[in-house]
Amino acid sequence: MKVKRKDQSFLITIKNTQNATWQGVISWVDEDKKETFRSTLELLKLLDSAIVYNDEDEQGFQKDE
Repeated sequence: MKVKRKDQSFLITIKNTQNATWQGVISWVDEDKKETFRSTLELLKLLDSAIVYNDEDEQGFQKDE
């Protein structure tokens, strides 16, 4: 099963940098949605969860299920 990948845009605002990481807000430009994040890792997880993947990416690697 193939899922169409949708281009998405984000606005990331860094409010603070404590404990060697970023804190701030990520806003989806195309949607009326905002989420706060408390670390760079949390920001990356939010970005990753917002992306729709194909079962098989452009380079032929299978996505783990």
